[in-house]
Amino acid sequence: MGLKEQIQDQAQDAGFDLVGVASAEPLPEAERATLERLRSGMLGGMTWITEDRVRLSCAPPRLLPSARSVIVLGKGYLSREPSEVDRLDAPRGRIARYAWGEDYHDFMPPRMARLMESLAAGLGRRPTSSFFVDSRPLAEKAVAVRSGVGWFGKNGCVITRGHGSWVLLAEILTDLELEPDSPSRRDCGRCRICLDRCPTGAIVAPYVVDARRCISYLTIEHKGAIPLELRPLMVDWIFGCDLCQEFCPHNRAVPSVVDSALIPRAAVGSRPALIPLLGLDRRAFNRLFRGSPLLRPKRRGLLRNVAVALGNSRDPSVVPALTDAMADEEPLVRSHAAWALGQIGGPAARLALANALSREVDESVRAEIRQALS
Repeated sequence: MGLKEQIQDQAQDAGFDLVGVASAEPLPEAERATLERLRSGMLGGMTWITEDRVRLSCAPPRLLPSARSVIVLGKGYLSREPSEVDRLDAPRGRIARYAWGEDYHDFMPPRMARLMESLAAGLGRRPTSSFFVDSRPLAEKAVAVRSGVGWFGKNGCVITRGHGSWVLLAEILTDLELEPDSPSRRDCGRCRICLDRCPTGAIVAPYVVDARRCISYLTIEHKGAIPLELRPLMVDWIFGCDLCQEFCPHNRAVPSVVDSALIPRAAVGSRPALIPLLGLDRRAFNRLFRGSPLLRPKRRGLLRNVAVALGNSRDPSVVPALTDAMADEEPLVRSHAAWALGQIGGPAARLALANALSREVDESVRAEIRQALS
């Protein structure tokens, strides 16, 4: 068995579904496209994505001078939705599928380490390597396409054979001299379903996503107030968004996977009840979401999203919970709770807003309350 075949077998043993090999040469086209998005402002408030970081992410030799190859790994994450969705007896929120279980930043690296340990045992030496799982600078989608694992979809996702775009990516830069795989020649053809069905119009052109309008960006990376015109379009999404993937024809026949790291966490599920989330204090929030991707927007960001989803429910029964949220320690939560009360309307909601206005000192929240009352 050749070295590449060993890598493929051992990657499967380590818990990965897809394997490809790319050269470690620079990625000039990815650098050009990403710099263009950055300079146009389409990356929104992701201030850590600087021009220097973009150039670094597209230059594998700078990330590991001895690198000769990139091992690209994919993990399918389309797990089965639990039966809880059949009994939506209270307003509930939607979570992007990749975040139903454990944080992939935590469970992927040990699997990558297991793969490299197996290779080291067979080679009689430990290859020099460096792991990348999204949070470190490497243009992973461009590398994945170069490796043949998949091709660029018009929604910005990498679409693979067998798992569609429901794939988590990870990469190992290594000094192993491996024969590269051929890039996939497939594409989306004339299909534009994802562009037409995106509720916020975030996919502004084929392969071009304006993060500032993307529900995933707004609910996770965006730190401030969600633009008023976009709040109703978020419907019940409280973390991420899967709509462009759900509409994609390449995802219709993708089988569900069974992996303990990806199944919905028992205390949260895939569609958690919203009112209990709105009542979480800081300690309870950290305890409930320990090890989960939902920690990323922090308590203030997630409760902001929950308030928007409650407002979009237009359910008068949530007014007491939103009234309590008008006393939250975070102005961001209070402002979005005010908007939600305005969306629901009615005497109880108006009374809660008027009472909150009489004691509110934060001007941004006061403005939201006045807008809700009007």
